[in-house]
Amino acid sequence: MPALHAVVHGDVQGVGFRDFVQRRASRAGLSGWVRNRPDGTVEVLAEGDRTTLGGLLEELMRGPGMAEVERVDADWEPAQGLSGFSVKL
Repeated sequence: MPALHAVVHGDVQGVGFRDFVQRRASRAGLSGWVRNRPDGTVEVLAEGDRTTLGGLLEELMRGPGMAEVERVDADWEPAQGLSGFSVKL
């Protein structure tokens, strides 16, 4: 099972991005976490099947309505065996 590690750039903090990701990932049955980074980006680590992760990546590129996504840097990694999907503070 692969993992998607993504960093979302743009106006993505303070606009509900983490909750948006958590809802989408949980609904899709993915495991992992999302967190704000000090540099103003949002980091996501999600595990699941590649097709579902690809759908999440498309959602990250759009973001919630108030977000302005400039770009998403994404890499595929081996899964760590995480369970549930959480918002890290």
